[in-house]
Amino acid sequence: MGRAREFPPVTVSSKTLPQFVPGSACSRCDVCCRFPEADSFLRPYFTGQEIVQAEAAGLSPAYFPDRSGAQITLIKNPKGEGYLCPAFDSSSGRCTIYDVRPLDCQLYPLALMWDEAREEVVLGWDAKCPYMGESVPAAIAAYAEQVAGWLEEQSQIEVIAAHPRLIGPFQEDVVVVRSLPHLTAHLRGEQAAPPGARSLVAADRHRFVQALELSNLLRADALAAYSFPYHYVWTALLPYRWMESDGTFFLFVQSPDGWFMPLPPLGPKPLAATVGEAFALMRQWNGSSAASRIENLMAPQKSVLGERNLRWRRKEGDYVYYADHLARLAGDRYKSQRALCNRVEREHRVIARPYRDHDQRGCLALLARWMEQKRAGFLDEVAALFLEDAMTAHALVFADYERIGLSGTVALQGSEVVAYTFGYWLTPQTWCVLIEVADRAIPGLSQWLFRETCRAVAAQGATFINAMDDAGLPGLRAAKQHYHPLAIIENWIVTEGEA
Repeated sequence: MGRAREFPPVTVSSKTLPQFVPGSACSRCDVCCRFPEADSFLRPYFTGQEIVQAEAAGLSPAYFPDRSGAQITLIKNPKGEGYLCPAFDSSSGRCTIYDVRPLDCQLYPLALMWDEAREEVVLGWDAKCPYMGESVPAAIAAYAEQVAGWLEEQSQIEVIAAHPRLIGPFQEDVVVVRSLPHLTAHLRGEQAAPPGARSLVAADRHRFVQALELSNLLRADALAAYSFPYHYVWTALLPYRWMESDGTFFLFVQSPDGWFMPLPPLGPKPLAATVGEAFALMRQWNGSSAASRIENLMAPQKSVLGERNLRWRRKEGDYVYYADHLARLAGDRYKSQRALCNRVEREHRVIARPYRDHDQRGCLALLARWMEQKRAGFLDEVAALFLEDAMTAHALVFADYERIGLSGTVALQGSEVVAYTFGYWLTPQTWCVLIEVADRAIPGLSQWLFRETCRAVAAQGATFINAMDDAGLPGLRAAKQHYHPLAIIENWIVTEGEA
């Protein structure tokens, strides 16, 4: 029998749970990471964010059939019968992505499952784990209680609710330790995914673009949100779903309060009719929740829909510039930006070239460094939230940029990536800057990379640069205004109700 052990406290901020089973016991085990069937229901489940992290650690995207969340695809065991998790190295007996292994694996030998009547979510320990027979029952119970408290925190409840397949079916050989009443109550009240709606994946780009073209909305003054990559990069963090009805494309996102639309319905039908249908669907799913809304409507759409039975609220608009002005930075009004670009060229040997797949590791290292630099300065609450989401969104860009229509540029100092940017063509005349990261230890690098990007796309025929909105962040707003925008495109949110 093993001795009782103490574990560090489990907190919401923990990146991984403390491991209960000693590594020495795991190295002797022939149970974990091995499965008798290719479609075993015990395969680990990865959330969208965990998929991005696993791919950044070296796993192929081919092992994940649904990027918004999926059980991993197993591989044949090269040394015997059955199947293995592709992250498992059978030679060393180690997990190749251990530091970013998913919650499903972190929990083991504890397991989340429904009870036999499927009325309550419970936490139990798996009797199939050989070490569980050696450990002191009191130690198991203490550890399970600690983990259960963490799982019942609201932040974890929301993750599990967004990925209900993390909760397995009842298993007789899993010994129930305790119930999880808060998680159960949340799931019972959680809005189900819209009937017939599908997760938004990279392969849906063609259908999205087709619907957008039929809407006749892509003009020089279109919002950056009228593009596939603008939404796809957030699918690892937010549940995006889409459905079609009579030739109309409806895109939905789930918030903690219910479903909303990040774009109006797309298609050839009159907008007034499809907006009515959209609100009817959201009323059906959300009930009386205030979550029901449609975002990113432009002034012409507002004019078409009018005020009757609708409420309109302004949202931050997109900043649009002449590409030629930003490429040349001529005149007194661009004097400071021009001076910063000159400083970079004078003090640093930096070159810009197109992003290549092997740049991913360098870009991720830069992103981590940039995030620490940002945290070292002043961040308000909103800016801090954006920063926390950056790693997942950017890693998804690195993994899928070609499939979703993005082009990237990296700035190199020697062999080190010191800046990168990705964007897309909104129209043949308008280039959108989606993300940009530059080492803050090199003054002027961000301005230099922005100018180089504008030069490159202007040479390819761009008339306008859309730098998206300022997200309500004062610092970002000042920076965008300092470049003297040609226009700030109106952006509206609409809800139902008397005006």
